[in-house]
Amino acid sequence: GLEGLILEPLKPAPPLALHNYTGQPVSLATMRGKAVLVTFVYTHCPDVCPLIVRSLAAAQRQLGSEARRLRILAVTVDPRRDTPSAIREFLRARGALGRIGYLLGTRSQLLATWKAWDIGVAADNKQLTTGHTAIVYGITASGRMAVVYPSDFTPAQIIHDVPLLARM
Repeated sequence: GLEGLILEPLKPAPPLALHNYTGQPVSLATMRGKAVLVTFVYTHCPDVCPLIVRSLAAAQRQLGSEARRLRILAVTVDPRRDTPSAIREFLRARGALGRIGYLLGTRSQLLATWKAWDIGVAADNKQLTTGHTAIVYGITASGRMAVVYPSDFTPAQIIHDVPLLARM
């Protein structure tokens, strides 16, 4: 079975259509057939975000050939400070450059996305609510939300689950 917190019943993942920090459009709907991990982070985060991103990148590296069946998406919760250059440096410092799609959007796109994914972010964006990024969602190849990982997940859990998610 899956290693994270299993979501029952499996329900379709909420829509996710933004653009990555290089300006390319990215849509969860186009990733059918792959396992997808979705998290919500920000580059100025002092604690959990760097750990989440580093662990996701490590899991992807360790997956070897299975990695082709995985996509990893990170959505900003701090669009004001998450500039393309800040994101590039944040990903590079954690071995995640080219491994994780870091997504941005307009204020209204992001508000709708956060709401759809039940991510609490304070309206003024100066004080982010705790737990804003404390989870990673595991999405099946058929586009259903199957599992949630806490921020202290291990790469081994992801490595174990990706082949399962990719077949579901």
